[in-house]
Amino acid sequence: MRETEELAHLDREIERLLRRRLELVAGPESGSTGYDQCRRAMEAARCPVSQPRVVYQGVAGAYSEMAALTFFGKEARCQGLARFEDVFEAVHRGEADYAVLPIENSSTGAIRQVYELLTQYQHYIVGEDTVRVEHCLMAPRGASLDTITQIYSHEQGLFQSDRFLSRHPEWEQIPFGDTAGSAQYVAQTGDITKAAIGSARAAELYGLDILYRGTNHNSGNTTRFVVTSPVMELRPGADKIAVLLSVPHQVGSLQRILTVFLLHGLNLMKIESRPMPDKRWEYLFFMEFSGSLTGPGMEEALEELSRSTSYLRVLGNFTKTA
Repeated sequence: MRETEELAHLDREIERLLRRRLELVAGPESGSTGYDQCRRAMEAARCPVSQPRVVYQGVAGAYSEMAALTFFGKEARCQGLARFEDVFEAVHRGEADYAVLPIENSSTGAIRQVYELLTQYQHYIVGEDTVRVEHCLMAPRGASLDTITQIYSHEQGLFQSDRFLSRHPEWEQIPFGDTAGSAQYVAQTGDITKAAIGSARAAELYGLDILYRGTNHNSGNTTRFVVTSPVMELRPGADKIAVLLSVPHQVGSLQRILTVFLLHGLNLMKIESRPMPDKRWEYLFFMEFSGSLTGPGMEEALEELSRSTSYLRVLGNFTKTA
């Protein structure tokens, strides 16, 4: 019993010292506007849009379209666009209510371009979803493994299928804008020497025969998508917060951020860094952690986070997927 009391006392003393250290090293003005902007965004938060207009990168049959239909349901009006930047621009101009964007893959990691665009556009993450990736080799009717000479797919589709493709070194691998787009192209040619790697839905949509299922070597391969909005939304059950921040180029500055998470019992779920183009060897950090913006103690936690950063932007509050 005495040992338990001594440990509890030690924990309280460590917490007191950590809080004191934060007060000494973080000035009252450091990054303070970050939480102020978050507070204003929360006050202006909207309710979810019914029968929304949703944009994604790619064409029908893309994994992004599958994520959009899973998240919003069949009542959503979904439209595919050519580039990730086109998707952000459509939301920015008010031509769409939401965007669905791949942000990381369990096999190949972060989608760099999406992270960079998130820094450029003042959009908010309001949801996330995951889609299990099962690539299929598909070709026009009459094709076989023996007739194929060229394989089309997104570079990630080719990379994730590299073990399967290595068994056919005679096939030329040709990167395409997206997996579903490659299926659409191959279907339009009707050429039995061409094949695509994409989803089974793409094969069905474009009338291609599936010659091989599961070309990706990782059967658990999954892509995580985020749903973005031009306005913050505070949906019921939101339990994950995303932030974008930078810290002073000083010893221990990142440790101070982690100390804030420790003191407030926040579980840091993800950290991703991107270089700051205008500052050599300095970085922006994307972080995701447990919590609700309206939950008890979160205001204090974010204010402490603001004081410990040189820049802070709250990207949103949403429900984590299972």
